[in-house]
Amino acid sequence: MPRVQVHAPQDLVAGASLLAVSSFALWAAAPLAIGRLGAPGPGLVPRVLALLLGASGLWLVVLGFLRAGEPLGRWPLRGPFLIALAVVAFALTIRVPGLVVAGPLAMMVAGAASPETRWRELAVFSVAVTAVCIGLFRSLLHLPIPILVLPGWFTL
Repeated sequence: MPRVQVHAPQDLVAGASLLAVSSFALWAAAPLAIGRLGAPGPGLVPRVLALLLGASGLWLVVLGFLRAGEPLGRWPLRGPFLIALAVVAFALTIRVPGLVVAGPLAMMVAGAASPETRWRELAVFSVAVTAVCIGLFRSLLHLPIPILVLPGWFTL
């Protein structure tokens, strides 16, 4: 039996990781109703995105066997750790004190994942993106996302 040779181990590992995340997302979205195109349910977008992510992962796995690519190198922990920390920081601050703090905080923590970060540009970008998110989620979509919560004083 002929041996299958991996030509791009980095692509293979990346594709397998995307397939794992896609499988988890499909499993997590399983209890949500899909609905139909005219009236989409809460499970439609997560499933479609998970399937697209899985297709991308499958494509990377196939490319890992077919074309030459980068070998596996050192895996620095700074990036993944700070990105995960940014997600946790957002989750802990979105309810209190709200999106005004949670958005820029998460982006600044995530920005620390790269040693090439330009802090002043990142600060301006994070404030601009947060303003767009407030306009989109609160004004256009009318979602009940807390913008600014100061317990005992006011909620916006």
